[in-house]
Order: sequence, then structure tokens, then C-alpha cells
Amino acid sequence: MQHLLGFGIPGVPYGCTYALVAVGLVLTYQATGVLNFAYGAQAYLSAFVFTYLVQNQHLPVGVAFVISVVILAPAVGLILDRLLFRKIAPANVIAKLVTGISMLVGIPAVLSVLFTTSNQYNPPSILFDPNVVYFHLVGTPINGIAVTCVVATAVTLIALVVLMRWTNLGLQMRGAVESRRLIELDGVNSGRVVASAWAISGFIAGLAGVLLAPIYGQLQFSDYAALMVAAFAAAAWAVLRSLPVAVLVGILMGITVTVLQGYLPVGSIWSSAALTSLPFVVLVGALLLVPGMRTLGQDKDPLASVDPPPPPIAAAVRAPEFDRVIKILWYVLLVAFSLSMLTWMPKIWENVFNAGLAYSVVFLSITLITGMGGQLSLCQATLAGVGAFTAAQVADRLGANLLVGALVGALVAALVAVVLATASVRLRGLGLALMTIAAALVFDNAIFAQVATIRGQSINVTSSSVGFGILNPNGRAFFVLAMVVLSVCVVLVLRVRNGSIGRFLGAMRGSSTAASGIGVNLTWMHVLVFGLSGAVAGLGGTLLAINQQAVNTQTFSWSFSLVFVVVVVTTGVSTPEGAIQAGFSFVVLQQLLTYVPSRLGGNSLLVILFAFGALTYVAHPEGILEFQKRRWTMRFERLLLRQRTSSTDISGPDAGATAGDGQLARVAADSDPALDR
Repeated sequence: MQHLLGFGIPGVPYGCTYALVAVGLVLTYQATGVLNFAYGAQAYLSAFVFTYLVQNQHLPVGVAFVISVVILAPAVGLILDRLLFRKIAPANVIAKLVTGISMLVGIPAVLSVLFTTSNQYNPPSILFDPNVVYFHLVGTPINGIAVTCVVATAVTLIALVVLMRWTNLGLQMRGAVESRRLIELDGVNSGRVVASAWAISGFIAGLAGVLLAPIYGQLQFSDYAALMVAAFAAAAWAVLRSLPVAVLVGILMGITVTVLQGYLPVGSIWSSAALTSLPFVVLVGALLLVPGMRTLGQDKDPLASVDPPPPPIAAAVRAPEFDRVIKILWYVLLVAFSLSMLTWMPKIWENVFNAGLAYSVVFLSITLITGMGGQLSLCQATLAGVGAFTAAQVADRLGANLLVGALVGALVAALVAVVLATASVRLRGLGLALMTIAAALVFDNAIFAQVATIRGQSINVTSSSVGFGILNPNGRAFFVLAMVVLSVCVVLVLRVRNGSIGRFLGAMRGSSTAASGIGVNLTWMHVLVFGLSGAVAGLGGTLLAINQQAVNTQTFSWSFSLVFVVVVVTTGVSTPEGAIQAGFSFVVLQQLLTYVPSRLGGNSLLVILFAFGALTYVAHPEGILEFQKRRWTMRFERLLLRQRTSSTDISGPDAGATAGDGQLARVAADSDPALDR
């Protein structure tokens, strides 16, 4: 028993930080209906600024705490509310998730650009000296870090319980999540209530950030990402409602981690994989076992039906005359690009465009699951990695051609996706996003990590394993292969979108209840679209491995799944054309930023561009490029219509009647005036 307590007591500070972040998530969700995916980034921001002010600017700890936690952290929460989340319709769960994810990847990237000294070591404690042992508990020394975490957590939780249960503001916060519009009918200023919740949760995020920093000794965003997932797990077991349950689960998770560290053999697969995967396993358990999580994220606002429908894509509103011109221009561009790649393209740009083709295939899987299925999967890079690793193992272990391995990898990735879809068949929206990010993190910490331990960080892909000259020096054979694979995948996606499956998926996006009422098998559609997206992602992952001549665990980490979603959402998630534009934009901008001095941020600028570009999803869920295409299409059509009208005035009334009866005139007349802004 003494050993058990000795192992468990050091886990209490970890558990306190888990509990604090879980409480902040519950508070935000209760008041605003938003599960804030950016919470880990907010905690990291305050911790980074606090440490930087103390160590680099030599400010007193108290002053740095006030600036980073008391002022900055609530201000960031208010900014997120005022500029981003307040503009999102209550029923638009996907927009809330995309906005939070864009901030999760964007805030650390901004810090790496603004501060050249991104690595911070030995962060200070805000209350007690971490180097002093204040007392012993069951033989375990309790230093200043542990005392600080416990005291700060206890004070914060007591204050929150008083706020939520015995103040008018707490009652109004709980009412705001049901319907902001209805509490306004009762004379409550819902904007003030929601802003207060964001400010308080921002303060809690900042406090948790500075409490966690001294525990690890080095300030790294990866620790805060793990903190966020552990807090998600605690909040999920509390059904995002009960503060005491969230606190209890958070503390128990911290204790369990250190107990298992004490009993499991050092260096074994259990100590390296099971421990790091524990928060994710707890999260999956909550999603599968807690009944309330099945309806998580479903809007309960009785006035939500007044929200406008999403805008159409450009191809759906183009006049036939203009549509023919666009298709001809696409064919001309395709021929010119293919001839350039096969003749004169410089080697460096040839490799860039080949990578763009591979990424386009991966991004098509996001078009399937998000653009057509209406669900947000945060493990598409993981599925691509499953396909790539499987293909490499088939080629290496069995001596098969890597192209054969690619088909096997696509099948295995599809099977993994089907298993994941089957496990999450009752989850939609927010619950599904949590399930997929948990799966991605389990693969990262358990499966991919073990592969890296056995085979090294990457598996080389040789010419002999691919065959057919795919890895020849000029890369033209790979271009042909990638074009064929991409074309097949595009045809598959178009067939799905234009067929009965696409119509069923569209009905599910609009209303799953109504779709079920007309006979759509929601379970089958859910599993089918996941399986198809997994197969496409697996093919794309193998293409990436061939292009890079290695299967690297870092290429398919969970963080890239988030970045991939942000990239595709920025360009256009509803069409195959948007996925291709996303693939090429991603690699071209990445190459162009290599010419920028490294002190300006390098690849971090790429993440910042797409992260802040994804913020336009609220106003333009079809994607900013898709919006601009529709906007300029309408402008050109109106210009052409005016030219025809002028010609009619000269030619006579009959010509005007002919032009006026055409599709072009109807579309131009019905176009949205907002497109002119």
C-alpha cells in the first residue's frame, strides 16, 4: 500500500492540471455550446509568455503572472468569442470545430515566428519554490510545484462552484448553452454572459498553462496537446456538464499515469505505449460508454431552424454557356501542365508538383468524409500512414512490388476506417471528431511509435521495391503514376457525389432524422463513406512515401491530420477541384517559403496562412477559393449579359427576347448581391 501511495501521490499535480483544463472546457461548453479545441494552445500561449517575461525580460514572477494570465489569457478568450465563435450559428458544429482547430495549430505557429527563442527551459513556479521540499507524505517528498498545483486548483474550483451555483451569472451561463435567443427574451444580455464565460475559461487556461510548465521542465507544445486530450477525456466522462466529475476524473488520470509508471517495466512496450495512450483510451471509453456523449454537439436551440442554408458551389450555379468555357480552359490547363512535367519542368519544381499530386489524393479523402459526408474526421493523416506503412511492409517482408503493396495498404486503411466508423456509429459531429483524434493519437503513441522503435524513424523505399522506373531520377514515371491514381480517385469521388450515395449523404447533412425517415440507412452510409475515405487516404499515403522515398512517422503524425483539415477547408472542401487546389497550394507555398529567411518562421508561416485562412469557413463554408470562383463567375456572367443586352439594343427586339430567355440571363438575375462586396 505504501508503494501504491508513493507512486500515486506524484501524479496529483498532473491530475490537477488535467482537472483545471477539463473544468475550463466544461465551463465554456456550458455557457456557449463550444468545445474549444484551441484550449491547449491558449494554455501554451500564457505559459510561453509567462516564461519569456521572467527569463528573457527579467520581470518579477508576480508581474509576469498578471500580464500572461490575468490580462492576456482572458483577453484571448474574449477575442475568440467576439471575432470568431460569436459569428457561428449555434447549429453549425463543423464550423465551431474547424475554427478551434485552426487556432490550435495557428497560435503555436505565430509564437515560433514572433519569438526566435522558442525553446524555454526550467519555467518558474508562480507560488512556491520548486526546489524546496516542504513536507513528506507517505515517504514522498512534496516540493513547491506540487503544493502550487494543488493550492491553485483548489482555490479555482471553489470559486467556480460558487459562481455557477449561487450567482445569477452562473445561472445565465447555464441557460445560454440551451438557447442564447431564448434567454434574451427574458431580458438577459446573452452577449455579456457568453463573453464572461470566455474570459473566465481563458483565465483558467492560462492558469493551467503556467502550472503545467514547471512540471515538465521544458516548454513544448506537444505536452499541451496531450494535456488537452486528457482534459477532453475528463470532460467527456462528465458529459461536459458536471464540474466535480471532471475534476475527479482528471485527478484520477494523473494518479493512474504515475502508478503505472512505477509498476510497469522500464523500457517495455507497456511503459512506452500504454502510458502515453492512457488519456486517449479513457476518452474512447467515455465516447462509447457514456450515453450522453452520443448526442454531444447536437443543437437543442428551438430557433436554430432560422439559420440560412449553406451557399452552393460555383459549378452548381454556372450558366451552361460559361460552364463549357470553364471546362475547355481546364482541359487546356491540364494538357499544358502534363506537357511541362514531361518535358522542360526543372527538377526541384517537378518534385514539388509530384508531391502536390500525392497530397491531392490524401485531401480527396477529406472531401469524401467532410465535404460530402458532413462529418469531421481528424485522423486522415493517420489513415494515410496506415496505407504507407502497410505498403512498405508488404514490399519489404514479402518482396512484392510496392504498387501491389499500395493496393493492400489502401485495403488495410479502409478496414481501419471501417472499424473506427463501426465503433463510432452512434457518434456525430463533436463526438466523432473526438473519437477520430483519439484514434490518431493512439496510432501515434502506440503503433507508429513501435514501428519507429523497431525500424527507425523512417523506412526507406528503394527503386527495386517499386519497379517500373517509378523512382527514376527525372521523376516523370512517378508523375504518370500519380496522375493515373489521382484521376481514378477523382472519378470515384464524382461518381459518389453524383450518384444515389451522394444524394443520401446530402440528405444526412441536411437532417439525419429526415433522411432516416425517408429510408436512408444512416449506419451503412456512415460506414461506407468512412471506408471509401480510408482507402483513398491509404493510396495517397503510399504516393507520398514513393515521392519522399521513405515512410516517415513524422509525416503522418496526428498534428498533420489537423493541418490537412485546415488546408482543405481553406480552399474548398465540397469538391474534388478544391482538394486538388489544396494539394498544390500546400506544396507550392511550402516551396516558396524556403526562399524566405529562416528567422521569419519558415514552414510556420505556411501553417499560419492556412490556419487564418480557415477562419473564413464561418462566412464561407464552401471554402474561400470556391467563394471567389463563384463571385467572379457571376461577375463575368453579368458582364457578358450586359454586352448581349447592348447588342440587343442595336440589333432589335427579337435578339433581346432570345438572350432574355437563356439560362445566362436567369442566373445573372438571381445572383447574390453579396458577391459584389
